[in-house]
Amino acid sequence: MSGMVLRKFVAPEIIFGRGSRALAGRYARNLGGTKILVVTDDGVAEAGWLDPLLESLEGEGLGWAVYRDVQPNPTESMVMRGAHIYTSEGCDLILTLGGGSPMDCAKAIGAVHANGGNVLDFVGVDKIPVPCPPVVCIPTTAGSAADISQFSIIKNEKTGIKHAIVSKSMVPDVALVDPDTTLTMDGFLTASTGMDALTHAFEAYVSRAHSPLTDLHALQSVEMVHTFLLRAMGDLSNPEYRTGMMLASLHAGLAFSNASLGVVHALSHSLGGLLDLPHGECNSLLLRHGVEANFDAVPERFASLLERFGGPAEPPGVLPGLLARLDDLRERAGLPGRLRDLGLSEDLLPEIAAAAWEDPCMITNPRPMSSSDLEGILRNAY
Repeated sequence: MSGMVLRKFVAPEIIFGRGSRALAGRYARNLGGTKILVVTDDGVAEAGWLDPLLESLEGEGLGWAVYRDVQPNPTESMVMRGAHIYTSEGCDLILTLGGGSPMDCAKAIGAVHANGGNVLDFVGVDKIPVPCPPVVCIPTTAGSAADISQFSIIKNEKTGIKHAIVSKSMVPDVALVDPDTTLTMDGFLTASTGMDALTHAFEAYVSRAHSPLTDLHALQSVEMVHTFLLRAMGDLSNPEYRTGMMLASLHAGLAFSNASLGVVHALSHSLGGLLDLPHGECNSLLLRHGVEANFDAVPERFASLLERFGGPAEPPGVLPGLLARLDDLRERAGLPGRLRDLGLSEDLLPEIAAAAWEDPCMITNPRPMSSSDLEGILRNAY
């Protein structure tokens, strides 16, 4: 411990628990908001979560404008439209309600408003010079953890590539983490977002930037996904299981926001952007291949992950045991196991690999990899 390098740990103010979403108006007012831009999507609004939120704002005497033109894998143009609405409506705080896409879009809107220019100007690490306006997040899925992370993932429509914006400025001011908002998720969304949380935890734990703090959160997340994901899928309206998965997502978010990620997310960003696929589905498919490619770099850390994932961490069976458990969970969750199942042409693999190699997540992957290494992972997954 005496020779440990310095690591920072950042997080928003977090209010966790059933009913916490009702505090939205109070927190918006406490942060100085008078006119709130609410960023969400049609699915969340139609599920019934938007109207009570607006009532909470009105109860505190706050004005609001709603921007719900957000689709999965938010794009540059979605962010720029939202930033225009924020300015034209005279807003002074952003409140976002939804899964990873609305939250990523909302955080990026704040960056554009504060700094001007185009959202893609901020791609990379620590490229946002002026702090963003206050942001309050209410997640409605258990997986993305965009409500607490330093990341915002935005797609370039011209190239199809998803880019990572990584900055302390992307950390929201407040996260109201209410497990009840996940009760309207269907089985597929429960599975794919849950596997996203698991991938966050795995990659954060083996990241080159891990720390004792991120390790605690990553391991706890793995244990909770192992305990609750299939139970939640089997009983979608069970509040205990939903709470367990929301807490698993929270732990994973605190881990990866501060330790960053690795090759699985780099490839998922590239793959998901090109084919417009759900992010969690891409992670679920690629996770076992990322584990296999990185195992020899940090076998002892993968052994610790296996222990929390329900298996004995005894060499030489750690890698086979871990892969078997990942495959079993993915199959029981009903998610695809091969890239060809997603309708991907094999001819696109070099392009996906080349784009992934430029992703900031590769910086903290436990072993250095070339673009050809990434292409090899994709071919193994095909």
